[in-house]
Amino acid sequence: MMTDPIADLLTCIRNAVRIERAQVEVPHSNMKVRVVEALQREGFVWDMETVGDGVHKTLKINLKYGPNGERVIQKIDRVSKPGRRVYANVDELPNVLQGLGIAIVSTSKGVLSNREARKQGVGGEVLCTVW
Repeated sequence: MMTDPIADLLTCIRNAVRIERAQVEVPHSNMKVRVVEALQREGFVWDMETVGDGVHKTLKINLKYGPNGERVIQKIDRVSKPGRRVYANVDELPNVLQGLGIAIVSTSKGVLSNREARKQGVGGEVLCTVW
């Protein structure tokens, strides 16, 4: 059993970007789908698809690179961990790299980026930062 599936997702993405892979496959979970959807809305990944059925589903994520092969995701870090949860009100949401990066936040309105959470006026658990 995995204790932190979000950290596993972020590590798989980080490792795939480091070796410049076009896509990465991770075990499927609804929370991982929501996190990747937030990354897709903010332009850090191309798209994703669910492969398989039943218990053995995987999530195939197509990573995004620039026109000359430069990495779109420079750094991706877990903020809130199972041993230390980090919560923030809408006024306390982190501003990552002066607005160049994003924080992904789990809110009562779903998993959103910090920009989307500010627009909707909600706070929540800060899952990770990406730039």
